[in-house]
Amino acid sequence: MTSESEFITALRALATQPAARGLDDDCAVLEVGGETLVLTHDMMAAGTHFRPDADMADVAWKLVAVNLSDLAAKGAEPLGVLLGYSLGEGDDRFLAGLREILAAYDVPLLGGDTIRSIGTQTMGLTAIGRATHTPVPDRRGAQVGDGIYVTGTLGRAMLGFDGDPAHADAYNRPTPLLAEGRALAPQVSAMMDVSDGLLIDAFRMARASKHMFELDEAAIPVADNARRDECLRWGDDYQLLFTLPAGAMPAVPATHIGTVRQRADAVLTLSGTAIADPAGLGYQH
Repeated sequence: MTSESEFITALRALATQPAARGLDDDCAVLEVGGETLVLTHDMMAAGTHFRPDADMADVAWKLVAVNLSDLAAKGAEPLGVLLGYSLGEGDDRFLAGLREILAAYDVPLLGGDTIRSIGTQTMGLTAIGRATHTPVPDRRGAQVGDGIYVTGTLGRAMLGFDGDPAHADAYNRPTPLLAEGRALAPQVSAMMDVSDGLLIDAFRMARASKHMFELDEAAIPVADNARRDECLRWGDDYQLLFTLPAGAMPAVPATHIGTVRQRADAVLTLSGTAIADPAGLGYQH
Protein backbone atom coordinates (compact mmCIF):
# COMPACT_ATOMS: atom_id res chain seq x y z
CA MET A 1 0.00 0.00 0.00
CA THR A 2 1.29 3.46 -0.93
CA SER A 3 1.98 5.76 2.03
CA GLU A 4 0.47 9.25 2.19
CA SER A 5 3.88 10.89 1.72
CA GLU A 6 4.64 8.73 -1.33
CA PHE A 7 1.26 9.49 -2.87
CA ILE A 8 1.65 13.24 -2.32
CA THR A 9 5.13 13.12 -3.84
CA ALA A 10 3.62 11.55 -6.96
CA LEU A 11 0.87 14.18 -7.05
CA ARG A 12 3.43 16.99 -7.03
CA ALA A 13 4.32 16.11 -10.62
CA LEU A 14 0.73 17.00 -11.55
CA ALA A 15 0.34 20.07 -9.34
CA THR A 16 2.48 22.40 -11.42
CA GLN A 17 0.40 25.58 -11.20
CA PRO A 18 1.75 28.24 -8.79
CA ALA A 19 -1.66 28.25 -7.06
CA ALA A 20 -0.92 24.74 -5.75
CA ARG A 21 2.13 25.98 -3.81
CA GLY A 22 3.91 22.75 -4.66
CA LEU A 23 1.47 20.90 -2.36
CA ASP A 24 3.61 22.15 0.53
CA ASP A 25 0.71 24.06 2.07
CA ASP A 26 -2.80 23.30 3.29
CA CYS A 27 -4.49 25.58 0.76
CA ALA A 28 -4.34 26.60 -2.87
CA VAL A 29 -4.06 30.33 -3.52
CA LEU A 30 -5.62 31.43 -6.79
CA GLU A 31 -5.56 34.90 -8.34
CA VAL A 32 -8.85 35.64 -10.10
CA GLY A 33 -9.30 39.13 -11.47
CA GLY A 34 -8.70 41.53 -8.61
CA GLU A 35 -9.33 38.93 -5.90
CA THR A 36 -7.16 36.29 -4.27
CA LEU A 37 -9.10 33.12 -3.51
CA VAL A 38 -7.99 30.54 -0.94
CA LEU A 39 -9.26 26.98 -1.44
CA THR A 40 -8.90 23.92 0.77
CA HIS A 41 -10.37 20.42 0.99
CA ASP A 42 -10.45 17.92 3.85
CA MET A 43 -12.00 14.46 4.19
CA MET A 44 -13.18 12.36 7.13
CA ALA A 45 -13.91 8.63 7.40
CA ALA A 46 -15.72 6.60 10.03
CA GLY A 47 -13.32 4.66 12.23
CA THR A 48 -10.38 6.88 11.27
CA HIS A 49 -11.52 10.43 12.05
CA PHE A 50 -14.54 9.71 14.23
CA ARG A 51 -15.87 6.83 16.29
CA PRO A 52 -18.66 4.64 14.90
CA ASP A 53 -20.90 5.80 17.78
CA ALA A 54 -20.12 9.51 17.31
CA ASP A 55 -22.96 12.01 17.18
CA MET A 56 -23.12 12.86 13.49
CA ALA A 57 -23.97 16.45 14.40
CA ASP A 58 -20.50 16.70 15.94
CA VAL A 59 -18.99 15.07 12.85
CA ALA A 60 -20.61 17.68 10.60
CA TRP A 61 -19.38 20.48 12.84
CA LYS A 62 -15.84 19.14 12.81
CA LEU A 63 -15.78 18.58 9.05
CA VAL A 64 -16.57 22.23 8.44
CA ALA A 65 -14.40 23.50 11.30
CA VAL A 66 -11.21 21.78 10.14
CA ASN A 67 -11.60 23.31 6.69
CA LEU A 68 -12.30 26.77 8.12
CA SER A 69 -9.20 26.31 10.28
CA ASP A 70 -7.12 25.93 7.12
CA LEU A 71 -8.59 29.21 5.86
CA ALA A 72 -7.81 30.80 9.23
CA ALA A 73 -4.14 29.91 8.81
CA LYS A 74 -4.17 31.91 5.56
CA GLY A 75 -5.98 34.90 7.09
CA ALA A 76 -8.89 34.23 4.74
CA GLU A 77 -12.56 35.18 5.02
CA PRO A 78 -14.85 32.21 4.20
CA LEU A 79 -17.08 32.64 1.15
CA GLY A 80 -18.76 29.22 1.09
CA VAL A 81 -18.37 25.45 1.14
CA LEU A 82 -19.03 22.45 -1.13
CA LEU A 83 -20.02 19.16 0.54
CA GLY A 84 -19.35 15.59 -0.59
CA TYR A 85 -21.30 13.10 1.54
CA SER A 86 -22.00 9.37 1.52
CA LEU A 87 -25.43 8.64 2.99
CA GLY A 88 -25.52 6.36 6.02
CA GLU A 89 -26.42 6.26 9.68
CA GLY A 90 -27.28 9.56 11.34
CA ASP A 91 -27.95 11.64 8.24
CA ASP A 92 -30.54 13.77 10.07
CA ARG A 93 -28.08 14.49 12.87
CA PHE A 94 -25.39 15.35 10.32
CA LEU A 95 -27.74 17.89 8.75
CA ALA A 96 -28.48 19.37 12.17
CA GLY A 97 -24.79 19.85 12.96
CA LEU A 98 -24.10 21.22 9.50
CA ARG A 99 -26.88 23.75 9.95
CA GLU A 100 -25.44 24.81 13.31
CA ILE A 101 -21.88 25.49 12.19
CA LEU A 102 -22.82 27.17 8.93
CA ALA A 103 -25.04 29.54 10.93
CA ALA A 104 -22.42 30.06 13.65
CA TYR A 105 -19.82 31.25 11.13
CA ASP A 106 -22.24 32.71 8.56
CA VAL A 107 -20.89 30.45 5.83
CA PRO A 108 -23.19 29.45 2.93
CA LEU A 109 -23.44 25.94 1.49
CA LEU A 110 -22.86 26.39 -2.26
CA GLY A 111 -23.28 22.84 -3.53
CA GLY A 112 -21.55 19.47 -3.67
CA ASP A 113 -22.58 15.86 -4.19
CA THR A 114 -24.17 12.97 -2.29
CA ILE A 115 -23.80 9.23 -2.90
CA ARG A 116 -24.94 6.00 -1.31
CA SER A 117 -22.04 3.59 -0.81
CA ILE A 118 -21.33 0.20 0.74
CA GLY A 119 -18.69 0.12 3.46
CA THR A 120 -16.99 2.93 5.34
CA GLN A 121 -18.93 6.17 5.46
CA THR A 122 -16.83 9.06 4.16
CA MET A 123 -17.36 12.75 3.58
CA GLY A 124 -15.35 15.66 2.26
CA LEU A 125 -15.68 19.43 2.24
CA THR A 126 -14.15 22.13 0.06
CA ALA A 127 -13.97 25.56 1.67
CA ILE A 128 -13.53 28.68 -0.44
CA GLY A 129 -12.21 31.88 1.07
CA ARG A 130 -11.10 35.36 0.12
CA ALA A 131 -7.66 36.52 1.20
CA THR A 132 -7.77 39.54 3.50
CA HIS A 133 -4.04 40.20 3.13
CA THR A 134 -1.50 39.57 0.40
CA PRO A 135 0.90 37.94 0.21
CA VAL A 136 -1.16 35.14 1.71
CA PRO A 137 0.66 33.43 4.64
CA ASP A 138 2.57 30.34 3.63
CA ARG A 139 4.26 27.44 5.41
CA ARG A 140 7.42 28.17 3.46
CA GLY A 141 8.22 31.69 4.66
CA ALA A 142 9.97 31.26 8.03
CA GLN A 143 13.31 33.09 8.19
CA VAL A 144 16.42 32.55 10.33
CA GLY A 145 16.05 34.48 13.59
CA ASP A 146 12.24 34.52 13.55
CA GLY A 147 10.41 33.70 16.76
CA ILE A 148 8.11 30.65 16.74
CA TYR A 149 4.69 31.04 18.39
CA VAL A 150 1.55 29.01 19.03
CA THR A 151 -1.90 30.11 20.14
CA GLY A 152 -3.90 28.43 22.88
CA THR A 153 -3.16 25.27 24.84
CA LEU A 154 -2.20 21.95 23.26
CA GLY A 155 -3.68 18.60 24.27
CA ARG A 156 -7.25 19.66 25.01
CA ALA A 157 -8.63 17.59 22.12
CA MET A 158 -6.73 14.54 23.37
CA LEU A 159 -8.24 14.94 26.84
CA GLY A 160 -11.70 15.40 25.33
CA PHE A 161 -11.28 12.25 23.28
CA ASP A 162 -10.29 10.41 26.46
CA GLY A 163 -13.56 11.42 28.12
CA ASP A 164 -12.68 14.56 30.11
CA PRO A 165 -15.94 16.56 29.99
CA ALA A 166 -14.08 19.84 30.53
CA HIS A 167 -12.40 19.36 27.13
CA ALA A 168 -15.10 17.47 25.20
CA ASP A 169 -15.87 20.33 22.84
CA ALA A 170 -12.19 20.76 21.99
CA TYR A 171 -12.35 17.35 20.32
CA ASN A 172 -15.96 17.20 19.13
CA ARG A 173 -16.51 20.81 18.09
CA PRO A 174 -13.20 22.62 17.53
CA THR A 175 -13.15 26.39 17.03
CA PRO A 176 -11.54 27.68 13.82
CA LEU A 177 -9.49 30.77 14.70
CA LEU A 178 -10.65 32.91 11.80
CA ALA A 179 -10.41 36.31 13.50
CA GLU A 180 -6.98 35.46 14.92
CA GLY A 181 -5.75 34.36 11.50
CA ARG A 182 -6.90 37.59 9.89
CA ALA A 183 -5.17 39.63 12.60
CA LEU A 184 -1.91 37.71 12.20
CA ALA A 185 -1.81 37.54 8.40
CA PRO A 186 -0.10 40.95 7.90
CA GLN A 187 2.54 40.10 10.54
CA VAL A 188 3.67 36.51 10.06
CA SER A 189 6.47 35.14 7.92
CA ALA A 190 4.88 31.64 8.00
CA MET A 191 1.69 30.16 9.46
CA MET A 192 -0.32 26.93 9.57
CA ASP A 193 -2.88 25.32 11.85
CA VAL A 194 -1.96 22.51 14.24
CA SER A 195 -4.00 19.52 13.09
CA ASP A 196 -1.73 16.48 13.30
CA GLY A 197 0.29 17.42 16.40
CA LEU A 198 2.54 20.36 17.22
CA LEU A 199 5.80 18.49 16.69
CA ILE A 200 5.01 17.04 13.29
CA ASP A 201 3.43 20.28 12.07
CA ALA A 202 6.45 22.29 13.26
CA PHE A 203 8.66 19.75 11.45
CA ARG A 204 6.62 20.24 8.27
CA MET A 205 6.81 24.03 8.46
CA ALA A 206 10.56 23.93 9.10
CA ARG A 207 11.10 21.54 6.20
CA ALA A 208 8.95 23.65 3.87
CA SER A 209 10.88 26.78 4.90
CA LYS A 210 14.24 24.97 4.48
CA HIS A 211 15.36 25.96 7.97
CA MET A 212 15.49 24.37 11.43
CA PHE A 213 12.95 25.01 14.19
CA GLU A 214 14.50 25.11 17.65
CA LEU A 215 11.70 24.47 20.18
CA ASP A 216 11.80 24.94 23.94
CA GLU A 217 9.65 22.08 25.21
CA ALA A 218 9.09 23.63 28.65
CA ALA A 219 7.68 26.80 27.07
CA ILE A 220 4.97 25.01 25.09
CA PRO A 221 1.57 25.37 26.82
CA VAL A 222 -0.15 22.02 27.40
CA ALA A 223 -3.42 21.01 29.02
CA ASP A 224 -1.90 18.22 31.14
CA ASN A 225 1.73 18.54 32.17
CA ALA A 226 1.84 14.89 33.27
CA ARG A 227 1.09 13.94 29.65
CA ARG A 228 3.18 16.70 28.06
CA ASP A 229 4.76 14.49 25.39
CA GLU A 230 1.36 13.17 24.28
CA CYS A 231 -0.05 16.71 24.16
CA LEU A 232 2.70 17.68 21.71
CA ARG A 233 2.06 14.73 19.38
CA TRP A 234 -1.66 13.93 19.55
CA GLY A 235 -3.12 16.65 17.33
CA ASP A 236 -6.66 17.85 16.58
CA ASP A 237 -6.00 21.12 18.44
CA TYR A 238 -6.48 23.51 15.48
CA GLN A 239 -4.40 26.21 17.10
CA LEU A 240 -2.23 28.48 14.94
CA LEU A 241 1.51 27.87 14.64
CA PHE A 242 3.37 30.86 13.20
CA THR A 243 6.68 32.68 12.93
CA LEU A 244 7.36 36.40 13.39
CA PRO A 245 10.45 38.52 12.74
CA ALA A 246 12.62 38.96 15.83
CA GLY A 247 11.26 41.66 18.12
CA ALA A 248 7.75 41.66 16.67
CA MET A 249 4.80 41.14 19.02
CA PRO A 250 1.88 38.97 17.86
CA ALA A 251 -1.46 40.71 17.34
CA VAL A 252 -3.27 37.98 19.31
CA PRO A 253 -2.47 36.10 22.55
CA ALA A 254 0.20 33.50 21.78
CA THR A 255 3.19 31.82 23.41
CA HIS A 256 6.77 32.13 22.20
CA ILE A 257 8.04 28.53 21.95
CA GLY A 258 11.24 28.72 19.94
CA THR A 259 13.45 30.28 17.27
CA VAL A 260 14.11 29.59 13.59
CA ARG A 261 17.75 28.62 12.99
CA GLN A 262 19.93 27.89 9.98
CA ARG A 263 19.34 24.32 8.76
CA ALA A 264 21.92 21.88 10.07
CA ASP A 265 21.61 18.09 10.27
CA ALA A 266 18.20 18.31 11.96
CA VAL A 267 14.93 19.82 10.80
CA LEU A 268 13.71 20.24 14.37
CA THR A 269 15.26 20.37 17.82
CA LEU A 270 13.27 19.88 21.01
CA SER A 271 15.11 21.21 24.07
CA GLY A 272 18.41 20.40 22.37
CA THR A 273 17.46 16.98 21.01
CA ALA A 274 17.92 16.89 17.23
CA ILE A 275 15.11 15.40 15.13
CA ALA A 276 15.75 14.63 11.47
CA ASP A 277 12.90 12.14 10.83
CA PRO A 278 9.18 12.93 11.35
CA ALA A 279 8.29 9.32 12.28
CA GLY A 280 6.43 9.26 15.58
CA LEU A 281 6.10 13.04 15.89
CA GLY A 282 2.35 13.06 15.30
CA TYR A 283 -0.53 11.72 13.26
CA GLN A 284 0.30 10.40 9.78
CA HIS A 285 -2.00 8.45 7.44
